Amino acid sequence: MGTSIRTTGSPSKSALSKSAQVRARLKHPVIDSDGHTVEFQPALRDYIARIGGPKLAERYRSDGANWYRMTAEQRRAERPLRPPWWALPTKNTLDRATGTFPKLQYERLDETGIDFAVLYPTAGLGAPHIRDEELRRASCRAFNTFNADIFRDYADRLTPAAVIPMHTPTEAIEELEYAVKTLGLKVIMMAGHVRRPIPAIAESVANPTRYAYWLDLFGLDSEYDYDPVWAKCVELGVAPSFHSGGMGWGSRSSISNYMFNHIGHFAAAGEATCKALFFGGVTRRFPKLKFAFLECGVGWAANLYADLIGHWVKRNRKGMENYDPANLNREMFYDLARRYGGKLVEGKLERLGEGWGLNGTREDPEALDDWSRCGIEKPEDIRDLFVRNFYFGCEADDPINAMAFDSKKLPLKAKLNAIFSSDMGHWDVPDITEITEEAYEMVEHGLVSKHDFRDFVFANPARLWAGMNPDFFKGTRVEESVKQLMADQD
Repeated sequence: MGTSIRTTGSPSKSALSKSAQVRARLKHPVIDSDGHTVEFQPALRDYIARIGGPKLAERYRSDGANWYRMTAEQRRAERPLRPPWWALPTKNTLDRATGTFPKLQYERLDETGIDFAVLYPTAGLGAPHIRDEELRRASCRAFNTFNADIFRDYADRLTPAAVIPMHTPTEAIEELEYAVKTLGLKVIMMAGHVRRPIPAIAESVANPTRYAYWLDLFGLDSEYDYDPVWAKCVELGVAPSFHSGGMGWGSRSSISNYMFNHIGHFAAAGEATCKALFFGGVTRRFPKLKFAFLECGVGWAANLYADLIGHWVKRNRKGMENYDPANLNREMFYDLARRYGGKLVEGKLERLGEGWGLNGTREDPEALDDWSRCGIEKPEDIRDLFVRNFYFGCEADDPINAMAFDSKKLPLKAKLNAIFSSDMGHWDVPDITEITEEAYEMVEHGLVSKHDFRDFVFANPARLWAGMNPDFFKGTRVEESVKQLMADQD
């Protein structure tokens, strides 16, 4: 294990960090499925200029800058949400630098108690959502090339995620091919949604997605057929992961309060994409495909899983007979209304007519079964199509993480695939040496067993990444441990 490095930059050999002490007691590795790299912008802009040209590099800028250029009156008039601010740790200068320089992050991994880490971008989180196609595609290519280059020498313990735009299947597949086959990247971060203009509004409004849009979530009611994208992921052996946010959706659009916009927004975005993939039958058609939803916790997933089963029990194809308007005995209803309605119905029954509030159609049998695309015949089908395919990134300090392992409360005695996510590099991790220690508090507080903790920080992440690509951990520090795990489960 490594030594504790303090904020002065001077290593201390007197004691291991608390996280390193926790790791020393474990009999299994710790795999971080969502750490972050904080891009060194001058170098990144050079990559954008090299790939897209100098003019394109000049157009590149971070989202949210307009908010700071507006007056208070303009903000009230145009309603821009307040974007993230002061989002990186700065008091701990060593940690701030650690997120930016791969060599330093590599050297300090032992302090965090982490054996291997998957790293997502920071500025790059927004690249797949850039509206301008030319800038979007060049930026994604630049981020991917930049990260492939700077992390190449540290592949035994660190691997960066490629950013994949999803505006069209063609665009997604082209970047997938390049990121995996040319750059050798093995983690992909797809846009979790695309804001598309509403056609009736787009005809008369400039920049319509600024104020009115619909969310394309790629699984249900999409603009395109995204099955070729999912098939390409299976072919390339990469698990689609999503790290898109929901700030600006619905009520998360305060013009003054970042925290109001931030709380729950990753969960909202994760739920939307997850639900669309499920109802669109993607996990039915691609049973081997594993999806990861990051920095969103598992509370919403437990709720969604239980809701799916509860709703299906009442509104499956056979259950819909309970609500078929043809089954209503209208003569009996009129009789009961006369006998019990009193002044409520007096002089009004003749106006009831056909206005029963029972809209529906029998023209399309599929329209009578919201579950038709996923082929649900019994509650266990929901469990198998949800639990098997979905993984949920949970930060170390989230007390709700334990819910994933509570099979007594989850329907059909399920456990959800919670995966340990450090989020190191961002504001919610002011001290990276406390990450694994915070995660282990679930065990110390009696919320989960040591076996559950092993699943959280090792087995579930290993199954996610190696389940799609058996060679994912080849040549890494955790190769042998993962190989043994996968052999045992076979």
